[in-house]
Amino acid sequence: MARQSHIKLEELAEPLEEARLAFEKLDGLLGYRLRRAQASMHRDYMATVAGLDLTQKQTATLWLVHANPGVSQGSVAAALGMDRATMMSIVDRLEDRSLVIRKRSVTDRRRQELHLTPGGQDILRKVKARIAKHEERFKSLFTPQELELLLAALQKIQNA
Repeated sequence: MARQSHIKLEELAEPLEEARLAFEKLDGLLGYRLRRAQASMHRDYMATVAGLDLTQKQTATLWLVHANPGVSQGSVAAALGMDRATMMSIVDRLEDRSLVIRKRSVTDRRRQELHLTPGGQDILRKVKARIAKHEERFKSLFTPQELELLLAALQKIQNA
């Protein structure tokens, strides 16, 4: 069994050497701050799910297929903001690992329906438990009011 490792939030702080650089307002750019925050969360996510061999996109795909049995690849791709080719590649990898299966729709022969296998359900249970801890580490940085405002602000950006 792979050893589970977690990055502590203190370890996600900027290196001291970098802090001495003149940022010339780079650190005031919204896109820069969002990218740095996303990178910190991504590093922690990868450490959190170490040993499960799942990317964030693969996890999101499993999650949506579980919540929507028989969903089409195209619908999952649209929900996650991905192109069809990327989604096909993700589903191919998940299918190669026997985590999902494709079934031809009985109502529309052109449509591929996605379903989790028992192995896919098992790994999704494991990853959800780990993600809950990952989310709590970051959510604990904020008061409930701050978190509500942050989520609303991020939704505004997403909808722009």
